[in-house]
Amino acid sequence: MSNSSDATAVRLEEVRKTYHTGDVEVHAVRGVSIEIDQGEFVALMGSSGSGKSTLMNIVGCLDRPTSGRYFLDGEDVSSLSRDDLANVRNRKLGFVFQSFNLLSRTSALENVELPLLYSEIALTGLQLREKAEQVLIAVGLQGRGDHTPSQLSGGQQQRVAIARALINDPEVILADEPTGNLDSRTSVEVMEIFQRLNEKGITIIMVTHEADIAAYARRNIVMKDGLVQSDSRPDHRLNAAAELQRISASDAVEAII
Repeated sequence: MSNSSDATAVRLEEVRKTYHTGDVEVHAVRGVSIEIDQGEFVALMGSSGSGKSTLMNIVGCLDRPTSGRYFLDGEDVSSLSRDDLANVRNRKLGFVFQSFNLLSRTSALENVELPLLYSEIALTGLQLREKAEQVLIAVGLQGRGDHTPSQLSGGQQQRVAIARALINDPEVILADEPTGNLDSRTSVEVMEIFQRLNEKGITIIMVTHEADIAAYARRNIVMKDGLVQSDSRPDHRLNAAAELQRISASDAVEAII
């Protein structure tokens, strides 16, 4: 266990990741040290090849660093076995992807229930269903639990994916380009959900290449060539709820005209 503060959700110490492709060494992450406190909302940015996706995989316990140490919720997970990493992922992390990653022939409710089927928490079928319904309500999808992904819009599918990420009560939600397949208004709706969840104390780490989406986060970390290029807090953080009100008012005016 680490002696770090209980308020630190993620701590990376000189983390490096090197891939070997034939005789070529690719230094994807070159010695990154970051602390992310519980309750932060961080946007991880950078162009293709900057190392942000590799770093996200390490933070998500999908990969291990070549060297350095990674503490998640105070626990050193740098050198855990694959099985132990999978257990940590299921207990402490929730994932939201650009492509939603929903099972196409399965209802929204069943998609949301899926992580708990692999959990150590023993729930009855009724308890499982009630919890899934609760998180669907939390993302604004009450009454849509019996719909399959093909019966839902892109924004609604992403809400299902967010509900699935919430079902295990994670310490941290990791979102990889969560608005990449969505239009502008739906993107703001997703950011409103994230900001609301963050206000409740959930730590959110979001990979995005879009500066206008990063502006909804509390902190922006920009990577370049496997290193942290900048780490800053926006002076004017966008409020998604206020932005949605502005969009709705603008739409109403256009409808009248």
